[in-house]
Amino acid sequence: MTAVDARSKWHPVTFRLEAEGPVAPRLTEHFSSLADAYDAVLADVWGVVHNGHAAFPEACEALMRFRGRGGTVMLISNAPRPGVGVIRLLDKLDVPRGAFDDITTSGDVTRCFLAGRRGSTAFHLGPERDHGIFQGLDVARGSVEAADFVVCTGLFDDDVETPDDYRDLLGRLRERRLLMVCANPDLVVERGDRLVYCAGAIAELYAELGGEVHFAGKPHPAIYEQALGRIAAARGQAPLLTRVLAIGDSVRTDLAGATGIGIDSLFVTAGIHAEELGDRDTPDLDALGRMFAAAGLSPTAVTRRLVW
Repeated sequence: MTAVDARSKWHPVTFRLEAEGPVAPRLTEHFSSLADAYDAVLADVWGVVHNGHAAFPEACEALMRFRGRGGTVMLISNAPRPGVGVIRLLDKLDVPRGAFDDITTSGDVTRCFLAGRRGSTAFHLGPERDHGIFQGLDVARGSVEAADFVVCTGLFDDDVETPDDYRDLLGRLRERRLLMVCANPDLVVERGDRLVYCAGAIAELYAELGGEVHFAGKPHPAIYEQALGRIAAARGQAPLLTRVLAIGDSVRTDLAGATGIGIDSLFVTAGIHAEELGDRDTPDLDALGRMFAAAGLSPTAVTRRLVW
């Protein structure tokens, strides 16, 4: 099957705005029905491969089967840590190494930014567990008053805090006109059966207060450029964009990012938007159609969970 044939076979989910509202999308039950059309996958991690506490065995199996047929799987994550550190976490969650070829994180993209600012000082807004983002780089961590810019990896304590708790601190940063590098553009993430705030929520509030923000991860181009470069290295040549599929559970990051770089997308409903859609097993497809229409975005296909 040629790339042109592949794209003509799988029509993007579209929505006609009729009197009753957007048309509900149809569900694709098995990734195997799509797999032959693609050489490479950019797979979101949190919400697709695991939920923060445990791996999703069926999703891991689907990715392994795709690789077994010659496909390349690049995990792409807004985790504010280097990819090598995320792989260690995946090991603990029992995500098999055979499910992916490599990983690209927003932490990796942030480190590229930091590497270009040798000898500078950053104010780190985030938990101590994210200090590894500075490891091996000639960038010091300092106070608000000493900083040349801000690196935001999250909340200091995302178990109890909300973005509103940071208004005073963000006001101080804004007074100094400090650029904020957001190492995780996600607003929230699933942790087990609940949602917790991420660095993206802090960064958006900072932008609302007039601060300048540089976003390192999805849906912004830099992380996709790095991920596609790594796929090219793994395959020995750059993949045709018509043969690359993004898999994710977030309209704002995964779907918008895939649309922005012009690749197909498989949207997973049993992830970050599950509560909005009513149920992980039987999502409200009319509500999903309205969600896509409101965002002005259309995935190539929709599935409940990643299953071969």
